[in-house]
Amino acid sequence: MKLGTLRTGLSTTAVRVDDDSVVEIAGFDDVGALLQEPEWSSIARDAEGPSRRTSDVAPKDWAPVVTRPSKIVCVGLNYANHIREMGRELPEFPTLFAKYPEALIGPFDDIVLPSYAAQALDWEAELALVIGAPARRLEEEEALSAIAGFTVINDVTMRDFQYRTPEWFQGKTFEDSTPLGPFLTLREDYRLGTELQSRVDGEVMQSATTDDLVFGPAALVSYISKIVTLNPGDVIATGTPGGVGHARKPPRYLTDGAVLTTSIEGLGILTNAVRVEA
Repeated sequence: MKLGTLRTGLSTTAVRVDDDSVVEIAGFDDVGALLQEPEWSSIARDAEGPSRRTSDVAPKDWAPVVTRPSKIVCVGLNYANHIREMGRELPEFPTLFAKYPEALIGPFDDIVLPSYAAQALDWEAELALVIGAPARRLEEEEALSAIAGFTVINDVTMRDFQYRTPEWFQGKTFEDSTPLGPFLTLREDYRLGTELQSRVDGEVMQSATTDDLVFGPAALVSYISKIVTLNPGDVIATGTPGGVGHARKPPRYLTDGAVLTTSIEGLGILTNAVRVEA
């Protein structure tokens, strides 16, 4: 079973995604709202709302799988091969920063940014996890059960803003910059180790496997939960591997009209065109 959030006119609805159909889950306007219910899994499995063929859903009808998480926590420097190729030591603790919900867009939406924010626009393909139960001060062996499932995110980054100061936040949370989705694959249906890729206009820029994380999903949930309570629907972006544009010589960035494709085998694909406002 997979879950998603569909746009329906002026509103949205959570849906169960079966092999070739989507079924509305009545009473929940997105997957995040559904996850607030302790019995969310059973509610989703038993849903018998209006349905349609998946092939009849227009790509831009898919909203971010969680539209208004209370927290989006992101992790930097978390792929071992990338850290070693940069000549750095593996970190002792996760490097954390945050995004706001306004940054999120749907899996097939355009990345629309003002020209002043698109001078050094970079890609960062990442595995994301979504919290399915309140998590507070959990040990690692407890933390896995707090994860509802996994999805795909691209932490699109404004490098010039990011490096204006030692703090990364301002280059990481521009509005309408971060695609998330298309589906939430339940935790028990996904195993680390599948291929993660980003492509720009069809050219492979990043390629790694999701089992190269220094801090895995349970370790991240445990660590963050000892700082702040993680709520159902919260998102953790687990970090990106090597191959980002800023590290290339010369640097390479996304430009107006470029198409960014982000994929994780077993989870799904994001396809987002870049639109730079005059």
